[in-house]
This record gives sequence, C-alpha cells and structure tokens, in this order.
Amino acid sequence: MRDAAPQTIYLEDYTPFGWQIESVDLHFQLDPHATRVRSKMRFVPNPESNKDADAPQLPMFLHGENLKLISAQIDGIPVTPTLTPEGLNCDVPTGPFTWEAEVEIDPANNTALEGLYMSNGMYCTQCEAEGFRKITYYPDRPDVMSVFTVTVEGPHPVLLSNGNPVETKTHQTKWHDPWPKPAYLFALVAGELIAHPGQFTTKSGRVVDLNLYVRPGDEGKCAFGMQALKDSMKWDEDVYGREYDLDLFNIVAVDDFNMGAMENKGLNVFNSSAVLASAETSTDLNFERIEAIIAHEYFHNWTGNRITCRDWFQLCLKEGLTVFRDSQFTSDMRSASVKRIGDVIDLRGRQFAEDQGPLAHPVRPESFQEINNFYTATVYEKGAEVIRMLKTLVGDDAYAQAVTLYFDRHDGQACTIEDWLQVFEDTTGRDLAQFKRWYSQAGTPRLSVTESFEGDTLTLSVAQTTPASTATPDPQPYVIPIAVGLIGADGAEVTPTTVLEMTKANQDFTFSGLKSRPAVSILRDFSAPVVMDHDADHAHLLAYDTDPFNRWEAGRTLARNALLGMIRNGTRPNPAYLDGIQAVAMDDGLDPAYRALMLGLPSQSDLATALHDAGDTPEPDIIYAATEMMRDALAAKLDTALPALYAANLVTAPYQPDAVQSGRRALGNAVLALLTRRDDGKQAQAQYDSADNMTQQLVALANLIRAGRGDTALKAFEAQWKDDRLVMDKWFGLQVIEADPEDAHEIAENLTKHPDFNWKNPNRFRAVFGSLAMHHAGFHHATGAGYALLADWLIKLDPINPQTTARMCSAFQTWARYDGDRQSLIKSQLDRILATPALSRDTTEMLTRIRGV
Repeated sequence: MRDAAPQTIYLEDYTPFGWQIESVDLHFQLDPHATRVRSKMRFVPNPESNKDADAPQLPMFLHGENLKLISAQIDGIPVTPTLTPEGLNCDVPTGPFTWEAEVEIDPANNTALEGLYMSNGMYCTQCEAEGFRKITYYPDRPDVMSVFTVTVEGPHPVLLSNGNPVETKTHQTKWHDPWPKPAYLFALVAGELIAHPGQFTTKSGRVVDLNLYVRPGDEGKCAFGMQALKDSMKWDEDVYGREYDLDLFNIVAVDDFNMGAMENKGLNVFNSSAVLASAETSTDLNFERIEAIIAHEYFHNWTGNRITCRDWFQLCLKEGLTVFRDSQFTSDMRSASVKRIGDVIDLRGRQFAEDQGPLAHPVRPESFQEINNFYTATVYEKGAEVIRMLKTLVGDDAYAQAVTLYFDRHDGQACTIEDWLQVFEDTTGRDLAQFKRWYSQAGTPRLSVTESFEGDTLTLSVAQTTPASTATPDPQPYVIPIAVGLIGADGAEVTPTTVLEMTKANQDFTFSGLKSRPAVSILRDFSAPVVMDHDADHAHLLAYDTDPFNRWEAGRTLARNALLGMIRNGTRPNPAYLDGIQAVAMDDGLDPAYRALMLGLPSQSDLATALHDAGDTPEPDIIYAATEMMRDALAAKLDTALPALYAANLVTAPYQPDAVQSGRRALGNAVLALLTRRDDGKQAQAQYDSADNMTQQLVALANLIRAGRGDTALKAFEAQWKDDRLVMDKWFGLQVIEADPEDAHEIAENLTKHPDFNWKNPNRFRAVFGSLAMHHAGFHHATGAGYALLADWLIKLDPINPQTTARMCSAFQTWARYDGDRQSLIKSQLDRILATPALSRDTTEMLTRIRGV
C-alpha cells in the first residue's frame, strides 16, 4: 500500500514529462495470481520539456506499484533500474530509445479494484485515475498520450481491449487503437461473457458494430442499454456534430466496480447496476440513470478521450463538460423541467454540502494528495453548472461555435481550462478573466435580493457574498447570470425571461414601463449555482409562475419556511403551502412527473443546513418529527382526492420505461405514499401483490415498511429475488433507509450478518452503509451508534478497498453543524479511524480534511 502521508501535489508545479511515447505494445499472459505483462515502448525527447540535448544520460522515472519486475531493456540491452514503492528510476539515452520490460502481477488479490483485477472469475481493469501503474511501469499521467497495440492471451472465450481487433488466434487476440490516448483510458476484459450485439450507422455512412457483454444469465437485461447507446450516438451527431471514430464499440458489465462506469476508448466498463435493466428487476429511476450514464460515458469519446486533460487538476474539463452534455441529452429524451429540478436537488444535497464544509475545494483544485478523493460533486456537478452558465452568458449560437472550435483546435491534445475558455474568448470577443473565478474559488455564493417599486419602475438590488474558507480565504465577486421574469397580479407574464449579468459585489437592475408592481421570478431555471435570499410572493409564484423550475422552487421555499417554523417554534403546517400544493397536485394539465416532484419536501439534511446557516443548531430528531407532521398534513389535505388521483395514474399498458409512463407512475407512487398514511398500507399491499414491474413492487414495499407492515413482504421479496444480486442490493438498502430512526443503526448492523452481505463488493457495502449515512435522523441518533458502526466497517474495509472507504468518509463531513455532544461523538470516531495502523492515504487525506487536522 502507498505511503499514508504522501507529498502534496500542486497545480503551479506542473512540468511536462521529458519524453513522448510514439507507440506502446503490450502483451498480457493472463493468470489469476501470476499474470505476465510485457511492454515495448518507443520514447522520444519531448521538445516542450526544454531538456539539454547534449547531456550524456538522463534519469527517467516510471510509475509502478505492486509489480514484480522480471526484466528491463533499453534498445535491447538489459538494464537494472532502481526500484521504489512508487516506481523505478533508470538512466536513459538523450535521444530516441525503445524501452522493454516484463512484470508479474496478481489480479486475484487486487481487492482495491484498481489496475487489473478479477471479479467473479472475470479479468477487468480500472485505470482512472492512476491504476495503470499497477499493470506495468509507465509514465502514468494524462498528458502522456500514445497509440496502443495490445495482445491478450488466456484460456477465455472473450478477450477484449481498446480499439479494433486486428488478429485473432486460439486463446489470443490482438487489438489496435489508432487514436493516441493516456494510460488512464487503457482497458482489458477477459472471461466467460455473452455479447448482446447491435449496429449503428453514422452520419457519414460508416457501420459501427456494438456489443454489450454480460455474464451468462444477464442476457435479458441488455436491450435498454443497447438502445440508450444508439440514442446517445445519434444525439451527439445531431447536437454536437460528433461521429464515433472506431469500427467497434464495446460495453462490459462488471459486478465489482468502484465507480458507475469508465469511458475507456472503445471499451467502456460499467458497474452492472449502471447498465443491466429489465422491467422486473429495475425501477424507472434505474432506467433513467442507466440511460444517462451510458450517454455520459459515450460522450466522453470526444470530451475526455479525443481531447483529454493535461493533468488531474483539469479533471473538471472533461467531467464538468460531459455531465453538462449528458444533462442536455436527458432533457431532450425526457422532461427538461423535471431533469433540471432533479439536477438542482442533487446539487444542493451533495455539492452545496461540500462547499459549506471542510471538503470545500474549487472546481479546479490547486492541490491534492490523492486524486481519487477529487472525483467529487464539485468537480462533476458544479463543473457542469459552470458550463451551463457560460452557455447562458454567450448564447446558444456562440456556445455551438466555440465548442466546434474547441474540437477542431484541440483534437488529440491534453488540455487545460485555459484552452477551453480561450475558444470562447476567440469566438465571442469576451474577456472571461472574471468568469474564470468559478474554476479557482471554492464556496457557494449567496445572493441577497431586495425590491423597490416607484412609479413605473421596479429596482432589484442584488448583493453577492461568498463565505471565506481554507481553500479560498478571500473570495472575489463572480460573474453571475441571473435570469429574471415578471409575473402580473393576474398571473400573466409581464416581462419574459431576461438574463441580468452581475459582476460586482452590489448591483442594481431596473425594469421600467410597468403598470403595476409585479411578482419577481428570479434565478429562473436555476441560472447560477447560488443560494438566494429573496422575500418574494412565493404563494403567487407557486400559482402562476411560467418558469417550471421557479414554480417548483416557490413551493419548495414555502415548504422549507413552514418546516423551519415548525422545527423552531412548534407551529402548525402553513395552510397557504398546503392550498398551493393541493392545486398543483390536482392540475391535470401539468406533467405528472412534475406534479410528483411538487409533492416532495426538502430533505432533512437540507433543513439541517438551513438551520445551521441561520445560526441555529439542528436537532435531527426534531427535524424528522416536523417532516413527518408535514407529510401527515399533506395527506390530510388531499385525503378525499387521494384514491381517485391514485387510480387516475395507474398504468395498465405493458411496461415501458419512457417519460410518459414513468411520469404517471411517479405521481401515482407519490400519492401512494400519502395514501398509506390514511389507509394503514392497504393500498400499498394491493399494489405489492399485483405489481408486474420493480418500480411498483419496490415502492409498495417501502410504504409497507413505513406503515409497520413490511415483515411479510420483505421475506417474500427476498425469497423471490435472492438470486439477483442487483435487486438484493435494493432489498438491503431499503430496510435501512425506511427504518425508524431509533432502529436504523441496529437494522444496518443486523444486515451485515446476513449471509448475502458481501462487504467486499462496493455495491453491497454502499447499499447498507450509504443508506445509513443518508438516513439523517438514524445516522445522527444521539447515542452515536450510527457513527460507531460506520467507523467499524470503514476500518475493516480500508485495507481492502481504499477508494470506497475514502468516499464513504464523506458521511461525516457535516459534523460541525451539530450540537457539542454529536460533534464529540463524531470526532472520537474520526480519531479512531485515523489512529488505525497503515491507514491508506486515500482515507487519511479525506479524514484529515474533514477533521481539520
């Protein structure tokens, strides 16, 4: 294992690698415990590194971890490098040379799931960010790009790597990828797999063969993933003008995988949960997630692969842009307003928490110790919001022109944020120096908006502030696009959406020629990732706002304010909020999926954040009680309408995971959650008994658990699905997330004793402990039992899988907002984990940042 206290790496210290690699030839002789990897690489001096051409010999460092070096040669002459735990040093010629090496690795015991490892008898790789160094000695950095030829030898029916197959023999296949790529995009898969084939014809008429490889028994779960891939390929051609560039595109489903999926060139590797789908085993949300992830990884072919990152500080260059692109895709495939609301809920729930806590960092960090810890919501989701703002500021046409220039100018290069912004400056003539602060500053800006109306003129006075943090001690004003519309007293739109551009700490904006004072709909479509304080007429906006996002936001604000009053003062639910939500719920002219979102409440974690921001100490049990009271009030308000509303949204047609059917099911199931509070779970039991798809069955099971009637159904569900690993993940997680707060930690602990709890599998581990961490009142129970249980298992997991351990540590990141007793309980668990001998550097870095030591 690597040193747990490594040197910090800084963006400002970047220097180019001293050599370029013209070609890479790899030969794998697969064996579970003794795989041999032979490498042959042609190095040439890198003119950008400014090396002295007259120097006699130069030391070269190649990364390498957990490798057994068998031999090494330079231009056919054996050499003896100096080995370290992180790699090797070797004197090399000043001019071009050929490096050859042979190493031995142990995939079967590679439980970290980085590099080449085994999953249920199948060989698989995960090389992003720094996994290739566990395969062979190499300059494992994204700015070193080369053309790879790979031979895979082994007694397996399927032997895959990047690119196109160029030679096939018995137990051996050779692959060639003509497009230069960094080592993190390398992939290899071998095993007993079955291909679900397809084809796609590009705009230029090339036929591309498609395959989705799965384990035997999963063949019936491939059709949706294949169609999603074809839809993604067509969308990228139509919207961004990007054609696929190989003869073959392969996807492989893997059970043991730390991430959702990986965009390796021409050979995408997916967590099984992110690609396998069927009506019987997958929910509507699973289908939508799979569609989005397949699109995301495919879109990386251009935004990440053909144009990659110069260094890992530029991770947002590929991830933020690709998240934005997959969000555009889902908006086009489904409901744009529902997608936008869902994205913002996720952003506020995950990224805002990062920005407001000890893990705050800029979209482009200035330093890191372990890059795996920076695959964060800030890099991905906030990175996408920055792209969205840029598009809003320059307009659709200029955005399209700039992105086309980006592809034309930088194809085949490893780039930086500066390269990305430069194409926009060159296209539009704008100076984006101030906008660049979105990449360099941490923290969520807060807008304070006040209104004044005099004569026929409305004035909006806006102030922006960003809290100082360790990452950004002196934040400067941002460029913020603020989309505004004005709604009249009669509900008509007086002024359509106008984008105001804020550049100062304080700024006034005026609207003249108004006959009467309108209601102000501000930050439409969530035009910037900020927190806003604005004393608006939320009830009027809930009734009439023509912007779907802001109409939802008005309802969410009314709900939040009502809940905060209930938490602080013990008041009753706000009748104005209940009346407004009733009107929306009964409006058949609205998208059912949108109405389902309207029936939702702010999360308990969001409420805790709001209380903390206002100077109050959140009490998780009181927050939980207020939320339950509000749900009871909604159920009572809609009481007589619930049965008919539920019946109106039952889908009797054969199951389809499309937007229309899934929207109706979403509304029907939101109504079922309220109905269960009135009928003691009778309708939930009926739905469970008659369900012919996982969406209806799982929602019914959740409601039965909430109603205290889940024991029989849980046993029946387990008996029905005990042989389906992905469905059983749902079974494990549901019991924890739906538990009473008093019982959540005990249920989680009991589930770890279940014979099917495989804690070494990331999906199963997250099913139990990710659910516990998301159960706000259960995890933060005053006894601290949830904290101790998670800490126990993180200590156990860290030597096996540091990546998953480190990411799960984020459950503790909000510790400072709670009362002194809870803070002490959490700090004691953090200190206990940190005191663990040989703790990985992944986990060490995360916990020291969270703990503030």
